Amino acid sequence: MIERARNFIWHNARTLEQRWFEHAFDGGSAQAVVQAVLAYRNDDGGYGYALEPDHRGPTSQPLHALRALQVFGEVGAPEAAESVVTWLETTCPDGSVPFGLSTSKDHPKAPWVEADDQGGLLLTAQIAAALLALGIGGRWLDKATEYCWRKIDELTETHPYELRAAVMFLDEVPDRKRAELAAEKLGRLIPHAYEEDEGLAMHHYAAKPTSLARAWYTDDEFDKGLDELQHGQQEDGGWNFGFPAFTPITHFEWRSITTIDALLTLGRYGRIS
Repeated sequence: MIERARNFIWHNARTLEQRWFEHAFDGGSAQAVVQAVLAYRNDDGGYGYALEPDHRGPTSQPLHALRALQVFGEVGAPEAAESVVTWLETTCPDGSVPFGLSTSKDHPKAPWVEADDQGGLLLTAQIAAALLALGIGGRWLDKATEYCWRKIDELTETHPYELRAAVMFLDEVPDRKRAELAAEKLGRLIPHAYEEDEGLAMHHYAAKPTSLARAWYTDDEFDKGLDELQHGQQEDGGWNFGFPAFTPITHFEWRSITTIDALLTLGRYGRIS
């Protein structure tokens, strides 16, 4: 399975995902992955240039900041995240992160990417989770954490991506008792969060065995979901993703990311070594 995925990555992936795959499965350098991410960094400390494939253009955007933080987390490089925190402090001083900034209004982006400067739980929760996972604290994260708690407490309905973002935050936040209670509430929102063709499966909510979302499913349900993930590898060695490619180049960019994510998830659950 890994060998077939390796063949797919070498045929189709960006340098960043090739370096990430090398680090994850072939003993490659963490610093090489960091250097690949830094190629997308702007002078303001943020990231652009389609680091996150659905937001094209050069301007620093929250989606790119999130992707940078998540990759730094995968390779254990918290020191590389300092410029992102500085950029967040300047760009989102109240601790609430927009899905997209209006600075990108003249550049291509997927139709579902808003660029309205309106903060929300979707990006704030994921960025806070990434910083917490990296062990990075500070005043900005304190404000973002307070914002996430308030928004999660207010949730009575949601959509799949926001639900996933919320549980990502709950998996990392230090207040475990409060997180467990909040996760129980979120689990009851699952039937109301479902949207056809959203492309989210059980493992997207519970990407690791310790996730609070794992309790939302029975062992049989989750094993069946992992079976589907494991059997989702295509003939070319890669996995597919569950949403449209808004421009052709993103097809293989997202497939490469999805392929590595699938292998890492299967590894965490003991399906591959």
